[in-house]
Amino acid sequence: MNLIFLAIVFIAFAVAAWRQARWETPADDPEAASPMQDLALGMIDTAEASVTLALGLIGVMALFLGLMKVAEAGGLLRIIAKVLRPVMVRLFPDVPADHPAMGAIIMNMSANALGLGNAATPFGIRAMQELDKLNPHKGTATNAMALFLAINTSSVTLLPTGVIALRAAAGSTDPAGIVPTTLVATIVSTTIAIISCKLLQNAFPAPAPDAAPARPAEGETVGRDATEADAGERPVEAPLPETTDEAYPGWVSALVLLGLAGFVPLTVAYGKAIAPWIVPGLMVLLLGFGAAKRVRVYESFVEGARDGFQVAVRIIPYLVAILVAVGMFRQSGAMELLIDPLGAVTSLVGMPAEALPMALMRPLSGSGAYGILASIIQDPAIGPDSYTGYLVSTIQGSTETTFYVLAVYFGAVQVRRVRHALPCALLADLAGVIAATAICLILYGHLA
Repeated sequence: MNLIFLAIVFIAFAVAAWRQARWETPADDPEAASPMQDLALGMIDTAEASVTLALGLIGVMALFLGLMKVAEAGGLLRIIAKVLRPVMVRLFPDVPADHPAMGAIIMNMSANALGLGNAATPFGIRAMQELDKLNPHKGTATNAMALFLAINTSSVTLLPTGVIALRAAAGSTDPAGIVPTTLVATIVSTTIAIISCKLLQNAFPAPAPDAAPARPAEGETVGRDATEADAGERPVEAPLPETTDEAYPGWVSALVLLGLAGFVPLTVAYGKAIAPWIVPGLMVLLLGFGAAKRVRVYESFVEGARDGFQVAVRIIPYLVAILVAVGMFRQSGAMELLIDPLGAVTSLVGMPAEALPMALMRPLSGSGAYGILASIIQDPAIGPDSYTGYLVSTIQGSTETTFYVLAVYFGAVQVRRVRHALPCALLADLAGVIAATAICLILYGHLA
């Protein structure tokens, strides 16, 4: 992220300086601001706007994380894990069904499905540690590791809470309108991740076993949280949460997954009608679920809301940094020089030029992509409820910071040879962007 941030700032300054050197004061407007003056004013305005955005985000983040805390306290993660277990056993045939790695994998995917990045990352690190115990080639990713990472970077998302919160803070009249589009895009990207891993695993054979690398000591910091907003670039420490080894009968899992699959065409056909019900319905359902499970709903909600407040405050420096950098890039004219030629091509297939920076940044940096998303939907010429606003929101909610996740998870177990994990994850990212574009065209293309 350091290199990306510096590159954006330096390129913006260089372009503005080049325009300044060629600039002449208009004869009919002697008070006109020069390119460098525009750049300076744009930086200050963007810094103020980023703090205003973060302050508006506090309440919405507190609301959603409070609801998620109630659901977590009621055991919703474990219920989802028990539903997924029969499927995971078949996807990971090299992992024994009763091995701790299987439970950690399932809990990680369950947390990702609910948009709980804070809970997903510790489970993911634990899964990698347990998978490494089954690894005969220390320092080299196994087929199970590669598949887990690819699925993790593209996992099916039922509720992209962070993006919904940002859209609400940006003044969207339908902040949850991306739930149907995100579900479709993540199902496609996860399917591609699984298929590509199964096809490519033989093309990247594991080498002869190496000497086992040094392991982190018990209780040592092993990674960092990779939330959607990079609110969590803070350590994740062992020991990690307990997982579950239980499972529902296979027919229960099959019915639930068939119901989820049947929901996809419904979202395509009636997505715009369903979306307004999602936020109020979610609050009633999750609070009702917590009450039915005898959770102290109010106390749990307040605890989660407190976490949401802290997350929203913690992302202010990230928003200021990336929004100012992106604002400089736009104000200097560098964005036009880069995007215009590419946008002329991609716009033919439903990807407007304004959305290109989001698609390019998402695999590289979570905070960078989050900042670009914020700058796009805050732009009065675009807004959160335009076609472009829905598209960039869906891309953010349906793809992951691939390079960062691979670095954190593989770094936790000192894996140096990632084999086919990276190409499979990037293929899943590409599939997610394509699927996001297609479903947004179907549902919101008339807003373009």
